[in-house]
Amino acid sequence: MTTNCIQEPQQSYLDNIFTTGTVGWPGARHVENGKFAPVIEKALAMDGFSDDEDKGSVNVGFARNTIMGVAGKVIEGIKNGAISHIFLVGGCDGAKSSRSYYTDFVDAAPADSLVLTLACGKYRFFDHDLGEIGGIPRLLDVGQCNDAYSAIQVAVALAEAFQCSVNELPLSLILSWYEQKAVAILLTLLHLGIKNIRLGPSLPAFISPRVLETLVKAFAIKPISTPEEDLQAILG
Repeated sequence: MTTNCIQEPQQSYLDNIFTTGTVGWPGARHVENGKFAPVIEKALAMDGFSDDEDKGSVNVGFARNTIMGVAGKVIEGIKNGAISHIFLVGGCDGAKSSRSYYTDFVDAAPADSLVLTLACGKYRFFDHDLGEIGGIPRLLDVGQCNDAYSAIQVAVALAEAFQCSVNELPLSLILSWYEQKAVAILLTLLHLGIKNIRLGPSLPAFISPRVLETLVKAFAIKPISTPEEDLQAILG
């Protein structure tokens, strides 16, 4: 059995709500034929913000080609010990308070580690200033979930450079679960044989105890615990 929960807007706010197309709500003004003049007039009549707050800037655009442009520095950094580990922290976002795990994990990651991130989960920490290692920003925003391909290609390129498998790299995947698209990405990672993925804050509903047992045995998938415990387990 399923139930639908509809949250009614407060009457005091109803005058600020406009609908269009096939969407409507009793008492809300409906915009038809692309005539948004009432919306614009309402926006101009409101007080707005008293001042703008400067929250700095955010570095983005570190897709595959950009990261591969500094691959030599990354490889050398790993070889000489300047970079101890690479974490890929990303995935879907949601409303559960337990999703603060990903923010806490990134903030607690060692100062000599890099963090790749992508998809909506990144918005919990993508504006954090983690500093640099040898001129390379520690936090590299790979893009959205559609850019998972870029992240995979980076991992494959590093594995080729070190002449090892992806699972042998100092690389850990910490993924947040929520949307259906994540199924395709997770299955892709499993198809590529990538192991030791940490998944949370809760496991997908379709993962029954027997399915989980199989995934643990074949791919060493692990539910997240706490940032401190997981970092300790990963780094030793």
